[in-house]
Amino acid sequence: MLVRVGHQFRITVEQPTPLICLVAPEAARHPDFVAPEEVTTTPEVEVHEYRDRFDNICRRMIAPAGEFILRGDVTLRDSEAWDEVDPDAQEVPVEELPDEALMFLTPSRYVESDVLSQQAWDLFGQVTPGWGRVQAILDHGHKVLRFDYGTASVFRTAHDASQGGTGVCRDFTHLSLAYLRAMNIPARYVNGYVGDIGVPKVDAPMDFAAWIEVFLSGRWWTFDPRNNERRLGRVVVARGHDAADVSMLSSFGPHTLTGFDVWCHPVDDQGRELDGMAFGRSA
Repeated sequence: MLVRVGHQFRITVEQPTPLICLVAPEAARHPDFVAPEEVTTTPEVEVHEYRDRFDNICRRMIAPAGEFILRGDVTLRDSEAWDEVDPDAQEVPVEELPDEALMFLTPSRYVESDVLSQQAWDLFGQVTPGWGRVQAILDHGHKVLRFDYGTASVFRTAHDASQGGTGVCRDFTHLSLAYLRAMNIPARYVNGYVGDIGVPKVDAPMDFAAWIEVFLSGRWWTFDPRNNERRLGRVVVARGHDAADVSMLSSFGPHTLTGFDVWCHPVDDQGRELDGMAFGRSA
């Protein structure tokens, strides 16, 4: 299967403004590119790439005064594999965790696992450890939160989300991360592309999506707190402790977002969009 992913940001700035953008598919997927990613800016400016502490690809540039457009587009080969599942996957004792997993046990700006620790143990302490406990945490998120695209807030934390109400994918994700880390299960925030491939199309604006990776049985597994189901054609952009580490657009000066488009859909060999439902769910 071929999947086309991309984005276009349109902003206005009053003076030349430095930007850092995390919007490129992760380096591990670059061998899957049918052709190099097309990255353009209008007006044309120099774009410099570097890697952050999580090895995410960051793009650095200076937007000139006025309207500025950043666009990226690429088609990838995808294995057509749904997110993997292993109900027998087990939690790893802290003393046996690899060094690189330990950082994903700590609280972070949006994930107050220390504040929610007692609540987490009260809710999930009696659940059988392992895959089932992780799934119970995701299921709980859907009991207390209702998805509403129009309620996004950069100020809402995991503790706020635990009080219930409405939220977007990052809120479901932060809440799950907080409970998992409180239970001594390493979990990290992931940002990327998830289209309506093999599932009913959602009548809502396409956006970048947030999900998590959880360390069980010696490896990282993909879980999707917002959708709470396996998905197809997922493309990772960046990983971190929480949303603060993977901001899509950071500006070092005032800017106004005037346009925002994201796409992720299957295409044929000629680049023509296909019906995502044509790719049915595997057993």
